[in-house]
Amino acid sequence: MTMSEASNPASAVTGAEAGTATPRVLSGIQPTADSFHLGNYLGALRQWVALQDTHQAFYCVVDLHAITVEHDPATLRRRTRVAVAQLLAMGLDPERATLFVQSQVPEHAELAWVLGCITGFGEAGRMTQFKDKSAKQGTGGTTVGLFTYPILQAADILLYTPEPGPGERVFQVPVGEDQRQHLELTRTLAQRFNHRFGDTFVLPEAYIPENAAKITDLQEPTAKMSKSASSPQGIIDVLEEPGPMRKKIMRAVTDTGTEVRYDEENKAGVTNLLRIYSALDGAPIADLERRYEGAGYGQFKKDLAALVLDTFTPIRERALKLLDDQDQLDRVLDEGAARAGEVARRTMEVVRERVGFAGRGH
Repeated sequence: MTMSEASNPASAVTGAEAGTATPRVLSGIQPTADSFHLGNYLGALRQWVALQDTHQAFYCVVDLHAITVEHDPATLRRRTRVAVAQLLAMGLDPERATLFVQSQVPEHAELAWVLGCITGFGEAGRMTQFKDKSAKQGTGGTTVGLFTYPILQAADILLYTPEPGPGERVFQVPVGEDQRQHLELTRTLAQRFNHRFGDTFVLPEAYIPENAAKITDLQEPTAKMSKSASSPQGIIDVLEEPGPMRKKIMRAVTDTGTEVRYDEENKAGVTNLLRIYSALDGAPIADLERRYEGAGYGQFKKDLAALVLDTFTPIRERALKLLDDQDQLDRVLDEGAARAGEVARRTMEVVRERVGFAGRGH
């Protein structure tokens, strides 16, 4: 569950494995770039599309998280719609999944305040991402929002806690390694709230999505593909023009050899390209190694570039068409916020009562 630049913080699955209602999945992604990238798609977004067929799916563009750093309001508004258009173009169906913008469901911020009031200063200060970013930016460039970011992330998750019902309530959160600490804070806060105010939140557990590929920088294959850290040549953008996309694949770093072989230690670049190929094509990496035995890097990269273009060109075309109809995008978001808000309000009604807030009309 990543809430960094464009990988989602708040991802949560509630399950019916023990006889409860339909499993619920919640995941979020930041609108901090003009396009999602290949790593976002293979690491998370493709799984979003699959989960809407088996789960009660809630997907959130987390714009509140996007303002922890200085931003341009018009750019944020535009990027939020661009994010929504891409998600729809990738296959999210508003009839099968609830797609909404975080700021349009005010309970996210409200629960974050409540949780912030039971979070120790030292707990928040120990969050690794905050320490790393504040060390780079200095005190003057670090906001309180960045400090409390993990608490809002905990609220994003716990707001969609499973409702009471028969059988065991299962609550899981898809996470990457860089977000495990935030998930542990979420569990701690849920447990603390339950202890002080009564059983309210199910403790979320880590969930590792199937077929989630770990994609690295095309130019620095030992580093994660990242909008904030990678060079433009190291990232494949979902909305990229076909020509530049093809060139980036062909110029991706490999090594001095010619053998197409999976070897993370000695052939990190080729290994990354094999992961991408396997994830998009569905063929096991061992089959790809046999397919390109003796063929060299040139043919391998050429075929991979064609596969990447075949995947993303239709998505790009659909997204651009959707962006031409802003009114329709806004209607999708209005409907999504209304549906997500129903769940969020039910959770907050319980939280308000248990915390001791006076009810309306009482």
